[in-house]
Amino acid sequence: MLQIRILTPGKTRTNFIAAGNKEYLKRLRPYARVEFVTLPAAKIPPRPNKAQITAIKAVEAQAILKTLKSAEYLVALSEEGREFTSLKLAAHLQKLALQGQSRLAFVLGGTLGLGEEVIKRAGTVLSLSRFTFTHELARLILLEQLYRAFKINAGEPYHY
Repeated sequence: MLQIRILTPGKTRTNFIAAGNKEYLKRLRPYARVEFVTLPAAKIPPRPNKAQITAIKAVEAQAILKTLKSAEYLVALSEEGREFTSLKLAAHLQKLALQGQSRLAFVLGGTLGLGEEVIKRAGTVLSLSRFTFTHELARLILLEQLYRAFKINAGEPYHY
């Protein structure tokens, strides 16, 4: 069974998003073992300058990279990444599984995004959309898309 860890700085604080995360984690159980790994979020000063933003991203990147397991295939979520349709994401997951990648780590950045070190380490850099989402909402969207991809790969209906 595929093992997926979703690494992200900071906890989900919004109740409806936390409830949605819980629901999709439950729905994913027949298809994969999926877990959230919450890392400490760096403190962000009001109106950080460019150097502060870079430093904060670097601190969070180091925590992410330390948490990664050597056998995990890293998928970084970034606005600069490739956009997939749901069908293409399903095909990509299937391709990774066929290549022997049974342990995946999806990494979402904190409020300021991901540090370059994480993006450089990633085997795939994925964008959920050209829209900007909060990092909390991006977690829920990722879970829904993973669920949809597994349903597609199982030949099951995924539209409601």
